[in-house]
Amino acid sequence: MYTAILGAPIPIAAGISDGLRLGHNARAALITRGLAEITRLGVALGGVPETFMGLAGAGDLILSATGDLSRNRRVGLELAAGRALEDILRSLGHVAEGVRSAAEIMRLAAAQRVDMPVTAAVNAVLGGRLAPAAAVEQLLARDAKSEH
Repeated sequence: MYTAILGAPIPIAAGISDGLRLGHNARAALITRGLAEITRLGVALGGVPETFMGLAGAGDLILSATGDLSRNRRVGLELAAGRALEDILRSLGHVAEGVRSAAEIMRLAAAQRVDMPVTAAVNAVLGGRLAPAAAVEQLLARDAKSEH
């Protein structure tokens, strides 16, 4: 349960990265860092770390972040192209759960004191507080530190 819900904003980040043509290495870094942050929050909420590394965690995240049928990834691609979120959601015709869950995930992260920079950047883009390219710059400007 935790893995798909907590990971839903990460494919939006991957779509933004792909839409900005940042390359496969950037996408892999976002997925990897995203997996680390959702694992931290999931464990803080009582989840088992190994769950996040299996098919329900990493497998689902990788497919959602790279698959052409992923609604969340499609949202990220369209945001990177400059489309308004309302227009994107209207044209999707389906729910993109990362859009609806990003703010709640950030509330959970704050309550648990868990750092979730990728999800925070996606939440800021979805809320219109940060442009997609600025979100990428913000993530790249972070000081290097342990993923644990």
